[in-house]
Amino acid sequence: MEVSSSSSAQAARQVLADRLREICRDAGLEGKQLASVCGWHPSKVSRIATAKTSPSADDILAWCQACSAEDQAEDLIASLRAVEGMWLQWHRMERTGLRRAQEAVLPLYERTRWFRNYSPNFIPGLLQTSGYTEDVLRAVQRRRVPIDDVADAVAVRMERQCVLHEGQRRFAFIVEESALRNGLGSTETQIEQLEHLLTVGSLPNVSVGVIPAKVDRTRMPVEGFMIFDKVQANVELVSGYLTVTQPSEVAMYADAFSTMAGMAVYGPKLRALITAAMGSLG
Repeated sequence: MEVSSSSSAQAARQVLADRLREICRDAGLEGKQLASVCGWHPSKVSRIATAKTSPSADDILAWCQACSAEDQAEDLIASLRAVEGMWLQWHRMERTGLRRAQEAVLPLYERTRWFRNYSPNFIPGLLQTSGYTEDVLRAVQRRRVPIDDVADAVAVRMERQCVLHEGQRRFAFIVEESALRNGLGSTETQIEQLEHLLTVGSLPNVSVGVIPAKVDRTRMPVEGFMIFDKVQANVELVSGYLTVTQPSEVAMYADAFSTMAGMAVYGPKLRALITAAMGSLG
């Protein structure tokens, strides 16, 4: 079940408050004792512990130090910073068109050195041809964006692909076999895309794997996600765009990616799957 932007943020604030309260309890401290150690009024501890007031990073650090739980401070501060920016509904992100939405994420790609992407339904954006991208974005525009700037958005996404060839970067992509046959666009567009997938997958800094449809699964398919270095994961859901920055949660996505990478095929087996998909289109 998906929640609105405001309720999602409030739920995250509550989780943070619950964790702080547990740390205090585990340290054997009452609220008044914690307030005394931190030099606060007792009401401040109460407001933070009940999620009525969001703590600052300094508040979290002081709380953890008072409870001898300094090792948890970094994770909690990352959670705090993620609260307000963690959830963005598509209609807010795309209200001025698709071009700006594409431009907004370009700096993130440019500063990333290790990029991982799991895509269950489509060829990942960094591996798309211009024609395939146009079909993807056109479908999005028709469904939810009143402004038609698809051509400009395609150009921005194509520009983003320069990161594949610049600097010392590594890229790993995992897609489901069904993504090779999703029926998007014309036959010519799909064949061109699959041929391009073989070409870009041969780059020395790029790894492409496909999970066969009949593989014995150790993990069920999940929503598509991207991992930027070890600091951020982005998840695309039906109603919005989720940003995860809490280290322990980013690590969970990294673990999921590793598991699915182990189910994927590469090299000759990958080429066989792609060639078979091309043959079914012909």
